[in-house]
Amino acid sequence: MTSATGNLKLKAYYIPAEHQTNKTVVMAHGFLQSKEAEGAPAAMFHELGYNVLAPDDRAHGESEGKLIGYGWTDRRDYIKWMNKLLKTEGKNQQIVMYGVSMGGATTMMVSGEADVPKQVKAYVEDCGYTSVDDEITYQAKSMYHLPKYPLVPTVSLISKIRAGYDYSEASALKQLAKNKKPMLFIHGSNDTFVPTSMLEPLYNATKGPKEKYVVKGAKHAEAMNTNYKKYKQTVEKFLDKYMD
Repeated sequence: MTSATGNLKLKAYYIPAEHQTNKTVVMAHGFLQSKEAEGAPAAMFHELGYNVLAPDDRAHGESEGKLIGYGWTDRRDYIKWMNKLLKTEGKNQQIVMYGVSMGGATTMMVSGEADVPKQVKAYVEDCGYTSVDDEITYQAKSMYHLPKYPLVPTVSLISKIRAGYDYSEASALKQLAKNKKPMLFIHGSNDTFVPTSMLEPLYNATKGPKEKYVVKGAKHAEAMNTNYKKYKQTVEKFLDKYMD
């Protein structure tokens, strides 16, 4: 598939469920990862009876591109993937979007788009950040002991020039304020990469039905591995409320 901007070739894998179904999960991967890194959650959703569509974001895996969008430019590509899915698999699809870390932020950013297909029934985000600006600022301080100014505004300006967006614009919080569909928020209690403190403002921002699940002792993107059984049960129980 070509990107929403029409200039990049994007790749994905599609795994049909063991038994025919119209339930499909669209999965968003993390920073510098790829669709292959989605093996564990893909297997979980396959066990839950879902078809799995897992794209490579721009500048990741087999997809073209040199600029990483941190979920912001990718959000439009995911809308296009969903529409492609509906065209190839039928309009009766029931879609869930799921993502971890940058993929979680991507999921939330997608949720605020006005043209999200009506077939999207719910979202599951795991340890996504509030905004690119917040995450870069946090990382600059925690990893390099650098203040926000002048580093982050300078890098944000470069992003605006090269990629067409600045970091404050790329906000999951602002997108969630426009979302009315159900969302499950997951975060590890010991996450120091995307701090657990980001969970509460994200949870409060969305306008749709919502639940949150904090996994005790889990570090960044380790919630599923920390307590797989409860993680799977929580996701299944949440989605069963909104899937036919």
